[in-house]
Amino acid sequence: MLLAIFLLGACTEAAETEEELVARARGIHERVITLDTHNDISVANFTEESNYTMDLDNQVNIPKMVAGGLDVSWMVVYVGQGPLTDEGFAEANADALAKFEAIHWLTEEKAPDQIELALTSDDVRRISASGKKVAMIAIENAYQVGMDLGNIKKFQELGGRYMSLSHNGHSQFSDSNTGERDSTWLYNGLSEMGKEAIAEMNKWGIMIDLSHPSKLSNMQAMALSKAPVIASHSAARTMNDVSRNMDDEQLLALKANGGVIQTVAFRGYVNSAKNDAYQAASDSLRNAIAAEMGVTLIANRRDLFQMPAEQREAYQASVAPVDEAFEARKGEVTAEPVNVSDFVDHIDYLVNLIGVDHVGISSDFDGGGGIDGWNNAAETFNVTLELVRRGYTEEQIEKMWSGNLLRVLDEVQRIAREIQGPG
Repeated sequence: MLLAIFLLGACTEAAETEEELVARARGIHERVITLDTHNDISVANFTEESNYTMDLDNQVNIPKMVAGGLDVSWMVVYVGQGPLTDEGFAEANADALAKFEAIHWLTEEKAPDQIELALTSDDVRRISASGKKVAMIAIENAYQVGMDLGNIKKFQELGGRYMSLSHNGHSQFSDSNTGERDSTWLYNGLSEMGKEAIAEMNKWGIMIDLSHPSKLSNMQAMALSKAPVIASHSAARTMNDVSRNMDDEQLLALKANGGVIQTVAFRGYVNSAKNDAYQAASDSLRNAIAAEMGVTLIANRRDLFQMPAEQREAYQASVAPVDEAFEARKGEVTAEPVNVSDFVDHIDYLVNLIGVDHVGISSDFDGGGGIDGWNNAAETFNVTLELVRRGYTEEQIEKMWSGNLLRVLDEVQRIAREIQGPG
């Protein structure tokens, strides 16, 4: 009888039409809580004139979250790496506090009926069940902490629930993966202050984020941490050999730690060769369009992220007509872009190596992320659809979209309460 039922089920599944598969995927997408752990923000989009209640040109806002069925956006308090000086620390801290304030303004003053700030996994489930979207706060680059470790508790009180110790450049806390470019390191991993920061993050319930620090920094952080860690937006280095991705040794240590890697949909981290070919073909067309319009484009996209915010926004406004024309003509580009299938190849690899309980999903939207098919929050369903095509079950998809990350958050907060003790 059991064999007959199994064969009947297999035949039924095999007979599933494309329309039925899509419908099944939509049902799963609507039932699970979809959570993206890395969305950059600009304070310019948190004003009465321009804010997340509007369908802005950025990749994540409330209308796009609604359209794509994205339930939870981790909004990133990011500050780029600057000089390790008192002046640099003060400027970074001020920039960070402005982003914290912007997120609180959106969720508490501007649109509390549409989006609410979550501090725990219970908050996530309650808010999502109410029909509202969920905001959570991430901290990218502990440079903004300065030399005062008391700022870690302050950031936690402001809602920060994960933090990376460095970004692109060595901070006062740890070496960055960017040291691989010239083999120049400050600490060969964590600084002494970085080791103290690990203890502080454990104490106050902030998840330690391994995306961006160097491999040695990450291995030391996992050895020191009393709680599970995360990589908020990283991919598999075996699949694509770039310093921002995690190699198998780090991944196996992450599994042993009980943590989770949030697989990132960033073209250059998913498939560099394919992306370079597409980018070269696209740049050729885009440069031709810019020349026709008399617009000067920056040669290196990395320079864009090093610009002061006002200068970057002015540049982006100046090239907007070029981008619009390019979108209308991009069918002329014959190279294939990095797509959702390429992205899920990384998920498959990670699941096979460390297990589905340690794999999650992120985009790095509005920070350079996005792939063909998931280039903004409105296209989020396409990820679930591809996972269903690959044979993942609803239980597995729920874990990857939010369950694994929320499990780690719960454990980190439980351990923090133990460390703090009674009262």
